[in-house]
Amino acid sequence: MFRSLPIALALLLSPGLTRAAEQAAPVAVPATSTIFVASDAAALDQLEENPAVTRRMVDQLVLAVTQQPDVAKAWRSLVSPADVVGIKVCAAGGRYFASHRGIVEAIASGLEEAGVPAARIIVWDRALPELRAAGFTAHRDGFQVRGIAPVSGYDREAPVTAATLGKLIWGDLLFHDPRKRDGKRVAAADQVSSTSHLASVVSREITKIINVPVLSDESGCGVAGALYNMTVPNVDNWRRFTHPEGGAEAIPDLYADARLGPKVVLTIMDALRPQYAGGPHFNPNYAFSLHTIFASKDPVALDAHALRLLEGWRKEAKLPPIGKRAAWLESAAQAGLGNFAEQKIALRPVESK
Repeated sequence: MFRSLPIALALLLSPGLTRAAEQAAPVAVPATSTIFVASDAAALDQLEENPAVTRRMVDQLVLAVTQQPDVAKAWRSLVSPADVVGIKVCAAGGRYFASHRGIVEAIASGLEEAGVPAARIIVWDRALPELRAAGFTAHRDGFQVRGIAPVSGYDREAPVTAATLGKLIWGDLLFHDPRKRDGKRVAAADQVSSTSHLASVVSREITKIINVPVLSDESGCGVAGALYNMTVPNVDNWRRFTHPEGGAEAIPDLYADARLGPKVVLTIMDALRPQYAGGPHFNPNYAFSLHTIFASKDPVALDAHALRLLEGWRKEAKLPPIGKRAAWLESAAQAGLGNFAEQKIALRPVESK
């Protein structure tokens, strides 16, 4: 994926973003972050979701997070009818390891109760075929379903530049086909760049976001959770951010961009069936039913808790630890994006029946 020269150059530079991007105003991190936990053994029957149960779980979670008396007021405390609300799902795992449809439908229903028209709700991920494989279709659900089109789906006016260089491939905005241009041939293998571009759907359209990652490992950056789900699938030239040579250290800065993370009003982590190896693509050998959904306003706390769970499951399975690959999560905490330390994270169960 990376040539040795680009890697050597990248390692001479700071791992963070040195980008032309919009910095969000800093937000004070609470002394303690709360993760609300809903569990119900009836949420899954084998591999099939029970949407009535998961809707109840989502409703109870959003009530707990917002401390509002009903679902409509709960969502209205997070968004307004004037917002274009994006629901960022993870569809890379296909039918059996994607953000579950029932969870997403419960969120969309709650948003509509809060006065957000279905036409102003966008469910999206990088690849439209993966969204369809996961069961998301616009005509079926009322809300919009969007993939990010190769090349044209990225915003040329929204570049983000990180020190780690990435090899460009077809679909990246700055990739040139290996054909003659002005008498010169541009070899595909020689194209590297330190620049990525945000997806236009998030840089130009969506004003508020509900982030719905799955609980998964990732071979390069360790954890494909809340911060990963909002960053890596929303930019081109993304492969460098999951490279073991330190590319993931840019993820916290990328999340902090005003056009990404600060738009997130709530993260709901789908842990109905987590996977502790081989993610974020589906591998049934490492997935199991946990029947749980987490919710928090602190994405770092969610990812830190996910990392500790993943490490425990991997240890039981005699798989190597992933802590070093996920060291960037501590950098996210140091950057003020949330709490990483276990003693600063409180788990609060909610009644889901």
